[in-house]
Amino acid sequence: MSLVVVANREPLRREGDGWVPAVGGLATALLPVLERRGGAWVAWGEKDAGSLPLLHYPPAAPRFAVHRLFLPPREVAGSYHGMANRTLWPLAHYLLDRVEIRRDFLTAYRSTNRRFAEAVLSLWDDPHIPVWVQDYHLMLVPALLRAARPQGRIGFFWHIPWPPPEVWQVLPWLEELLAGVLGADLVGLHTAEYVDNFLATCRLLPGAVVRGQRVLWQGRAVRVEAHPIGIDTARFRRWAAEPRIRERAARLRRAAGGRFVLVGVDRLDYTKGIPERLAAWERLLEQHPQWRGQATLYQIAVPSRTRLESYRQLKRRVDEQVGRINGAFMQDGWLPVRYLYRAFPPQELVAFYLAADVALVTPLRDGMNLVAQEYAWVTENGVLVLSNLAGAAAVLPEALRVNPYDVDGLAETLHGILASLAEGRGRRTWEARRAALKERVAALDVHGWAARFLASLEQAPAVPAGPPRRSAAAPGAATAAPEGPLGGGSPGGSA
Repeated sequence: MSLVVVANREPLRREGDGWVPAVGGLATALLPVLERRGGAWVAWGEKDAGSLPLLHYPPAAPRFAVHRLFLPPREVAGSYHGMANRTLWPLAHYLLDRVEIRRDFLTAYRSTNRRFAEAVLSLWDDPHIPVWVQDYHLMLVPALLRAARPQGRIGFFWHIPWPPPEVWQVLPWLEELLAGVLGADLVGLHTAEYVDNFLATCRLLPGAVVRGQRVLWQGRAVRVEAHPIGIDTARFRRWAAEPRIRERAARLRRAAGGRFVLVGVDRLDYTKGIPERLAAWERLLEQHPQWRGQATLYQIAVPSRTRLESYRQLKRRVDEQVGRINGAFMQDGWLPVRYLYRAFPPQELVAFYLAADVALVTPLRDGMNLVAQEYAWVTENGVLVLSNLAGAAAVLPEALRVNPYDVDGLAETLHGILASLAEGRGRRTWEARRAALKERVAALDVHGWAARFLASLEQAPAVPAGPPRRSAAAPGAATAAPEGPLGGGSPGGSA
């Protein structure tokens, strides 16, 4: 074993009688890393974890094991559906009107984090093996691991935006959460902006001292670095060359029935800007009728968090928009929006990328957005339209950047792109942009991302570890947990 990944979500999903890679940004990014390095992935086993606590993958020649935790339903409701999805997620995306502050969420979150920490400790017997904790679901895990393995190599990566401190200050438990993250040796975020915001937020933590890109905390120096994530470029290149995928792309273009194809690929989440995008599409067809019958938008919306009422409301809104646009503008079998409410495996998405003249990646806020990189890497003749509020905008400057809130501006941008493509104008400019984007995506390759982060994690700490000092937030975390090696109960069906 050379690596332990700790993440809320499993990297595999059941399909028929077997298991296949899960759909989603984190699994897409980290699964190939673990396949290459070997090791373990500790995750919440959403289904059947009690009867199937351990999976080996790939089945024919296993490279890693998935240790699947059982979490009590009430804890899932408070920690995952509550603290993670109704508190931390909207807060990190600057949507403060959606943030719910509930102490029962925090209690469940503490308990879940302790279960994860215990599961890791049950299989982590060599402190030289790095442990890589992922994302906002598990902010307390690094400090819990540090308390049990003071000399361990612990990394933490934050995959969503890290907003400035004035946003975080609405959260009553900020100090406890920050102290949890600072149990790591290295904290990674996608962009320099997020790093600056994180360091500024740490200045709010009593006892923390920020020096450059380090936070001095409890006798240690925690390094904070930008490590923009990438995609598995070799895998996407291979998929793009498959005859089956290319024929599928040709069928998608024929089915569209017009001259131009545009595509949007998103989880159905209120941060992704789908209603605003559809409003811009509707505005384009209203104000520039020459594109009716000529341009089709494929909008893929992957079902997400369907138990939450806010997400059900979003689906109703999007359904109504699609129905209104298609009802107003459809003609002779042409639909302006082909709406696909389902998940597609990554190789199937490649067909949409190859088919599309334009990709619309217009989230209202996004940590990175790998769809932007996937499209930029795969497309042969397309234009990437990218929100200036996505982390990807910082690493893909040659994309055509837009303000996702500016419906009229986005509509006019699309009109300009379609006109230039129809008239053959700016061909060399588009070609130069595509070539530059491909170079950037190649440099961001997911294996390089993981190698760079892990190489930095394995560096010797700049400040020797000293005796741990209890933070102001630690007492609250300690008193909330039931009995167990960490004060947190058993991991429930892990190793």
